[in-house]
Amino acid sequence: MRTITVVGASLAGLSTLRALRAEGYDGELVVVGEERHSPYDRPPLSKDFLKGGLDADALALGDADEYENLDVRWLLGERAIRLDATTRTVTLAGGQELRTDGVVVATGASARMIPGADGLAGIHTLRTLDDAIALRAELLDGLPRVVVIGAGFIGAEVASTAHRLGLHVTVVEALDVPLQRQLGREMGLVCSSLHDDHGVRLLRGTGVAGFTGDGRVTGVRLADGRVLPADVVVVGVGVRPNTDWLSGSGVQVDDGVVCDAGCATSVPGVVAVGDVARCPNPFTGRYARIEHWTNATEQAKTAARTLLSGTSAPAPAVAPYFWSDQYRVRIQLAGHVQPGARPHIVEGDVDSRSFIAIYRQDDVPVAVLAMNQPKLFNRLRRTLTPATAAVAS
Repeated sequence: MRTITVVGASLAGLSTLRALRAEGYDGELVVVGEERHSPYDRPPLSKDFLKGGLDADALALGDADEYENLDVRWLLGERAIRLDATTRTVTLAGGQELRTDGVVVATGASARMIPGADGLAGIHTLRTLDDAIALRAELLDGLPRVVVIGAGFIGAEVASTAHRLGLHVTVVEALDVPLQRQLGREMGLVCSSLHDDHGVRLLRGTGVAGFTGDGRVTGVRLADGRVLPADVVVVGVGVRPNTDWLSGSGVQVDDGVVCDAGCATSVPGVVAVGDVARCPNPFTGRYARIEHWTNATEQAKTAARTLLSGTSAPAPAVAPYFWSDQYRVRIQLAGHVQPGARPHIVEGDVDSRSFIAIYRQDDVPVAVLAMNQPKLFNRLRRTLTPATAAVAS
């Protein structure tokens, strides 16, 4: 391969560039990024950046010296609209065609929106730096009533940040137990109780029917008929992978780009990494898109080896890991909470919001959850057993 094109100027994309050079690739590297920004760190967007504690420059994932050493041709503010696998051509929205030997799909995902929001100012999603800039301007302007739709991790972090800014916050969640899919019922209730601890109103088990307002949002209409007054609305109801541009390419798509464990797609010379990649995970034993910071960095190493060798590289059976900062509490989870796995407190207690819980499946530890216990968490996460081993036992 003499030319490799990375589509997506994301953490996953940048990590793949680094991995390719580390593996000894000395050919041309081209990056196509729909956003006008160089790769930046996303986790602070809902926290320090949103409350005004950081500027955009502080989010940069690389600097000029590193980019010079990587020797990359950056095409930022350009959107890929088509991949022709036969001719190895990536077509951009402006008409430019890039001939390439290898392709890395790192296009990530886009935030979902609730119908009825079109034409109403004051309704936001939070996925990109530009999203965060727009939302921050309104929150710092002191608009007092904020409604967050969705009590997942992003929604909870936004609610926490808005609360710290002194705003009146209401969180609306369609599920009876927020975070149940990720943490199970018991710990989902514990983590979502952080809203109650800080006087943030949490409405569970109710959906959103639409919005009120003429030109700008004035309220959120719930499925039960109630209307919540709102000056600012943040929608955090999940994402959809950015795969439309691959239509007709031969790359298999099903809730993301379908890959094997080595990140290889159905088309030779094309790999996928990050939020858009749906791969079998050696630790969990299931196909999934893992939307975690650490996964984007680790998966890139596997994808680079696969692309350069032409043979699917083995992926390490490392426990998926992520963290979330809410109301000055750090929540950390490693592993996979399977249906039926029960948490057992091994240190601290939930009432103090400082504890460690280990999830077991057939007496095998498969996940660990912590609140404000980072040191012990880092030790225990290394003791986790892949889900496939738990099933075999």
